[in-house]
Amino acid sequence: MAKTVSEIVKEAQRDYDGRIILVKADGLLQEISDKVVEDEKIEFVTTQTSIGNETYRRSVVLLMLDAMKKIPEGEKVEKVSIEYSIGKGLYCKLYGDVRPTQEFLDKVKAKMKELVELDMPIKKRLMKTREAIELFKKHGMEDKTKLFKYRRGSYVNVYSLGTYEDYYYGYMAPSTGILKTFDLFEYDEGFVLQLPVKEKPDEVPQFNPPAKLFNVLKESTQWADMLDIHTVGALNEHITNSEMGSLMLVCEALQEQKIYDIVKMIQKRPGTKFIMIAGPSSSGKTTFSHRLSIQLMANGYKPHPIAVDNYFVERENTPVDENGDYNFEDLHAIDIELFNKHMNMLLSGERVDMPVFNFKIGKKEYGTQFLQLGKDDILVIEGIHCLNDELSYALPVESKFKIYISALTQLNVDEHNRVSTTDGRLIRRMVRDHRTRGASAKRTLEMWDSVRRGEEKNIFPFQEQADIMFNSSLAYEISVLKPYVEPLLFSIKEEAPEYQEAKRLLKFLEYFLPCGTEYIPVNSIMREFVGGGCFRV
Repeated sequence: MAKTVSEIVKEAQRDYDGRIILVKADGLLQEISDKVVEDEKIEFVTTQTSIGNETYRRSVVLLMLDAMKKIPEGEKVEKVSIEYSIGKGLYCKLYGDVRPTQEFLDKVKAKMKELVELDMPIKKRLMKTREAIELFKKHGMEDKTKLFKYRRGSYVNVYSLGTYEDYYYGYMAPSTGILKTFDLFEYDEGFVLQLPVKEKPDEVPQFNPPAKLFNVLKESTQWADMLDIHTVGALNEHITNSEMGSLMLVCEALQEQKIYDIVKMIQKRPGTKFIMIAGPSSSGKTTFSHRLSIQLMANGYKPHPIAVDNYFVERENTPVDENGDYNFEDLHAIDIELFNKHMNMLLSGERVDMPVFNFKIGKKEYGTQFLQLGKDDILVIEGIHCLNDELSYALPVESKFKIYISALTQLNVDEHNRVSTTDGRLIRRMVRDHRTRGASAKRTLEMWDSVRRGEEKNIFPFQEQADIMFNSSLAYEISVLKPYVEPLLFSIKEEAPEYQEAKRLLKFLEYFLPCGTEYIPVNSIMREFVGGGCFRV
């Protein structure tokens, strides 16, 4: 029997713990609407899924912006900028004659809850691109007018809540009634919109922002200010104005200066013998380690790279996951005792026969690499567990200098739509996996959820223990990666489970103009992904 999508969802909700926020009709993901369909063809997407959670977070941003306009103090707000993800929330800044005090934020929150109780519809309309440009110019949303200037499509979707109109990249909730879980906290110069995670969609997580990570993101924003590249539209302008050569060199110079600063920090700690480097997938750890080693040599050190992966336990001793598969990301997949024994031997000046792990046979091999540390020698150790003190429990604290590296993008689509750091790393990984391993984009997407779970368990909980954080993101990188990754994404067939994610990423890439690689230096972190670098990675 034919019914509207919203009617089918209302009936189905009784059978679901999570709130239904999207549907799949005939295999295609779509928003909940009054469109008439055959109910047996409907699948339901809840806020307990990744895409459902992202839809929820995006919709609460719209709710917050509308609520802010509806309180008396909101008249003083000229602009609200969604800067970046921090902790479990979004860090935002206000512009205009108003401060984001907790008193102000509590009034916004109260108005948001009023709108939730009213269950107001979030409406979508298709608008010609040139009309949308005029609309957002009238609203003073210059970031959006600049973004649409480079849009190939003739139409864009504009969302409205009451009289408030905005543009969002991605799906939205059908109404405000579903958006019950959120909170607002004053923080630094702005505020945080705290939002639920997919594992606990009905709870506001504890507000405990990571201070070191926040400071790195803040520094990245300052770099974006200096380069005048906060948004995709601004980046596209640099490309069309043939300014990419100098922009790339400035981005690289900023990173090189940061690496130099790290070496100076190490010099102030003369007891340092072990530089421990960790970071999530596709952060550029290998190239960073090489560049750090060069700066160390330029300052009188003799660096030696060590990969923790060479200390894997023998294959038959590897822990297994809940599916019975080898779990190489588990800390105990590493021979911790042997690692600490060897590192302490090196610290004592002894000569060590270093293992090399043979991944084909699953065993450590010896007799090819011997190491003995002198006065100026220093070890540059890379591995996902390097920030976890359990890995290096027997080493003196003063002998370790810890570095966390991640690609923390400073670029946003526009003032209300973020470029996800995770998306940036995923695109990097697809390009690199295809180039170095012949892996398809489908295969990379298949593995990505597992990779992310490993990061949440083994890397992110220890990031604040780092002595310093390094941001490997480059403002121009998605424009460079676009020509490489688009063909890989287009190769994913419609019937594949990864098709929807590929489609989402292709839509995201439409915002960016492509850019060539000719001006990228051979020692750039970007070379780890597109090739042509001077380091063996």
